[in-house]
Amino acid sequence: MTRPKDLDPSSNPRALLGAELRHARERARLSQEALGAPLFVSGSFIGQLEAGTRRMHLEYAVHFDETLGTGGFFARNCRALAKSKYPDHFAEAAEAEAVATSIRQYTTLLIPGLLQTKAYAEEVFRAYHPTAPDDTIDADVTARLDRAHLLDNPTTPLFWAVIDEAALKRRVGGGSVMAEALQHVAGLVRRHRIIAQVLPFAAGAHASMAGTLKLMEFTDAPPLCFVEGPDMGKLVDDPATIARHALMLNLLQATALSPRDSLALIDSVAQDYEHGEQHP
Repeated sequence: MTRPKDLDPSSNPRALLGAELRHARERARLSQEALGAPLFVSGSFIGQLEAGTRRMHLEYAVHFDETLGTGGFFARNCRALAKSKYPDHFAEAAEAEAVATSIRQYTTLLIPGLLQTKAYAEEVFRAYHPTAPDDTIDADVTARLDRAHLLDNPTTPLFWAVIDEAALKRRVGGGSVMAEALQHVAGLVRRHRIIAQVLPFAAGAHASMAGTLKLMEFTDAPPLCFVEGPDMGKLVDDPATIARHALMLNLLQATALSPRDSLALIDSVAQDYEHGEQHP
């Protein structure tokens, strides 16, 4: 039997690994549910692996090789692809983000990572890790800015951010850092690359008082949400949780200022920072 060749790291390796998994599974005449059952994962999870929206972990790869007779192909490539420039708790989310067709996100105290400038990101990472060497901070900032290149595509993904007013008013770095950061967000809006809404303090209690939300949708796989905390994070595909997070985001979008009024507020706050005014 001819076995697949090892993947080229310069290509899109996770998508190729998923395509090989689908090919091997269909050749073995197994359903997604049958392949996933011994691992106690759903057929939809196997579908997400095949679509390249989820990372293949080594224990799964070993099982696939044994079940599908692929001669260690999946385990070998899984080990090769395991290294990531992102922290372990975020690596899988960053990979999913890169192939999403739609990303909706609510942030409370920070400008979303994909929208951050270099200076703003440096302040954030230095606050997270006050004793880290400069090269560690530089690597973190570079990884964050590299992620933002997915917005270089003029249409995909659709990125819709709801940003709490607190993120605009929290002074991260000096006034010049904040002015540049907010002008960058405004520029993306004006170029019609993102949709941004501000959730004002006047909105009072809202649907996501407890924290941030991120919901990602894909062409050939079910949606995922990313639940994040300090130095931890988890991708969730449970349909009930996805539905709840989608509803929460819908409520936030309905409660937030319109995109036009949001842009006006972002511009106003940026000008205040430029002119040296303090925000509470």
